[in-house]
Amino acid sequence: MIDLDQSFNFAQHLFETNRGRAGKTAYTDDHGTLSYGELEDRARRLAQGLLAAGIHREERVLLVMHDMREWAVCFLGAMYAGVVPVAVNTLLTAGDYAYMLEHSRAQAVLTNGAMLPVLRQALDGARHEAARIWVAHPEEAGTQLPAGCEPLQPWLDSQQPLAQPAATRGDDPGFWLYSSGSTGKPKGAVHTHANPYWTAELYGKPVLGLTESDVCFSAAKLYFAYGLGNALTFPLSVGASVVLMAERPTPDAIFERWMRHRPTVFFGAPTGFAGMLASPRLPAREQVSLRMCSSAGEALPADIARRFKAHFGADIVDGIGSTEMLHIFISNRPGDIRYGTTGRPVPGYEVQLRGEDGSPVADGEIGDLYIRGPSTALMYWRNREKTRDTFQGGWLKSGDKYVRDADGYYTYAGRSDDMLKVSGIYVSPFEVEATLQQHPAVLEAAVIGKTDADGLVKTKSFVVLKSGCSATEQELKAFVKERLAPYKYPRFIEFVDELPKTATGKIQRFRLREQEARHDAKTEAKAV
Repeated sequence: MIDLDQSFNFAQHLFETNRGRAGKTAYTDDHGTLSYGELEDRARRLAQGLLAAGIHREERVLLVMHDMREWAVCFLGAMYAGVVPVAVNTLLTAGDYAYMLEHSRAQAVLTNGAMLPVLRQALDGARHEAARIWVAHPEEAGTQLPAGCEPLQPWLDSQQPLAQPAATRGDDPGFWLYSSGSTGKPKGAVHTHANPYWTAELYGKPVLGLTESDVCFSAAKLYFAYGLGNALTFPLSVGASVVLMAERPTPDAIFERWMRHRPTVFFGAPTGFAGMLASPRLPAREQVSLRMCSSAGEALPADIARRFKAHFGADIVDGIGSTEMLHIFISNRPGDIRYGTTGRPVPGYEVQLRGEDGSPVADGEIGDLYIRGPSTALMYWRNREKTRDTFQGGWLKSGDKYVRDADGYYTYAGRSDDMLKVSGIYVSPFEVEATLQQHPAVLEAAVIGKTDADGLVKTKSFVVLKSGCSATEQELKAFVKERLAPYKYPRFIEFVDELPKTATGKIQRFRLREQEARHDAKTEAKAV
């Protein structure tokens, strides 16, 4: 361990860790490779360029770029200079980017050519104007760069590497990540230089057991907390190599990288694993080199994990993390996996389950999940109310419901605002969804509460069937009744082509609730 009370710059820490690997490939993307030596050189050039452009320490730069080598260069280069990169989702609207520009007061934008059209709309609509825009792979834009935009690579080539990193400390602001904003405006979580260090020391190295011989590939993008750990913090902390992919992580796109680049560790989400297993082009075990997979974002159904292990011989290590905690704090681990559970707390993190009165709940009872650990964000930027509600005296209120068994394993029971009370008893939507997904015809399912004709809340399930498969409503109801308590089976089932999701693949049950409310309102209006 290093002394984080002294001067500590996370980018410099990674560069020093890999000084003996200058010629080794750090990144492979759709355009080529980048060695560890080249990564440090370009990042330090970018650091010098930002300072020369008049951007000061702790000022923000918006990093809105597809997963490519330049993303790591920009992120680490900004941190090396003491400038704060604000990494944002590449699937947002111009209005979202305009809000983030204004909210963060970003002094510059680092992007790639394919993102320029939507970014130009955002810049035109934002009240805050970023002074400079640097563009990786400008040829992706298809036209000449607009005024105010400058190609990234020639600008980097014109800079000298910054000789020394900013004299930051472990608790200094290092970077921001925005929450998904599923229930309102996204919140800017401010993370420190030390936070990613702790996720590597507490999880990447001891739990996942990553080494320099690994090749890592993450379906979750770098702008997500999960993806940042998977494709930057963890592999670069041990000198491993990383495969990056700019396009959407469809099963075919993932399979192509599995077979071409032979990653040893793959990081995905339950929705993605389900889609891959349902694909007719699923590779054979001997076509890939997977030794282990990781899953987060939502709880992993046991059936998916077992079928994946049977096909590939590789375990899926399921865990839970959050933007605010930066990475995973409860997890299964190689050699200690209980499918259907999220595992046990990661050493270095404390976990509590609390009831509505704030007191701890007994084993077997559903409680609100609270976490305490060294990778917690400092705050939500310019959002004191949400900060005080979430960051509570060293503890973080996650918004998740969990149950702990007598052996100390935790099982997901849903988001706090997704929980249902049926017949006076709490029902976890995830439990019903996971049971439905065990049916051979079901690809995905989402469960919400629906008020019946008597004004009572009952479970309603939205079901996506696998291609070429069929099932009836009565068949699925009977299937669940055989496996769960009678009050939990879905009284209503609606078959749909797809479920609304966040960019991380999380099911947006609140959109289904809104849809159902609109439908009920129309029905009532017709009746009147």
